[in-house]
Amino acid sequence: MTNWNHRHVIDLATFCLEDYISVIELTHRFKTLPLKGSRKIPALQGRLVATLFFEPSTRTRSSFELAAKNLSADVQSFTPSTSSMSKGESPLDTALTYVAMGADVLVIRHSSTNIPQQIANALDKDGIKTSVINGGDGLHSHPSQGLLDLFTLINHFDPINRLPNSLFRKKIVIVGDILHSRVARSNLWALTACGANIVLCGPASLVPQDFEDFINSPPPGQKNDPINKRGTIKVERCLEKALSNADGIMTLRLQKERMRQYLLTDLDSYHIEYGLTHEKLELCGRPVPVLHPGPVNRGIEMSSALLEDRSICLVEEQIRNGVYTRMALLYLINTLEKE
Repeated sequence: MTNWNHRHVIDLATFCLEDYISVIELTHRFKTLPLKGSRKIPALQGRLVATLFFEPSTRTRSSFELAAKNLSADVQSFTPSTSSMSKGESPLDTALTYVAMGADVLVIRHSSTNIPQQIANALDKDGIKTSVINGGDGLHSHPSQGLLDLFTLINHFDPINRLPNSLFRKKIVIVGDILHSRVARSNLWALTACGANIVLCGPASLVPQDFEDFINSPPPGQKNDPINKRGTIKVERCLEKALSNADGIMTLRLQKERMRQYLLTDLDSYHIEYGLTHEKLELCGRPVPVLHPGPVNRGIEMSSALLEDRSICLVEEQIRNGVYTRMALLYLINTLEKE
């Protein structure tokens, strides 16, 4: 973990394999520790973590705050409805307000793409050492979700050693609204970094064909891909074909607001064609893990029976792992600050 060099965590496109290994190892270490009451880890004692969520969140915000408290940090939450944003304050000025109050880490979630990056750039330009973690921005990135999903799958396939190569050549199917999913984008970077071959499945209006080229070009401002050889990405329209011989499946929340944009015609038809059920999973040829970042629309992305089947549905495990993964990120950033 001594090679960790990320002051900010904005996008998993910048992560090398050693970065993933550091997060995975530390996540497992925290997961195996008793963390209640006086047994909290004092790593962030005296530090202030501010959660600046400019859009609603339950899982991400709560797990970041619990992660910070487990590491003995002080936590301060930002609520847009009672803030000076109603008076015209910008996200940057809001962030600088919390920096002035002594925040060491800002966890920022915003509906617009690149707001966390813009705030991180402004802090760096002024020589401010406060770190920024992207809690989800626009259609761009949700790195902590990508990392917890990665850990959940690796821990499932290789619970003893938890090595990234346990995903090498594994066929992972991601079903649903890829176009509007920052979770999918972060998972594409993380899973292909470990050699997984991804199949994206959904209607053309939600899964554009050009996603097959997603990992072929580094993001703006990044010259090279830190991963020497990635897995592949393929788009498949037919769920039955996608599920054939799959090793794992992730289904994404179908955002009902997209119905107003005429990207879908009927939710019932979507469930018939792309919704997951026990019967459809038989096409995989064996029991496979099913993930969903939440919240789940029962009867649309998956059946209630499948969601409640803890033998293969890992949604609750994802939620638990989210706390430990976010502890790992906060700890690693804190370690960098001390060096």
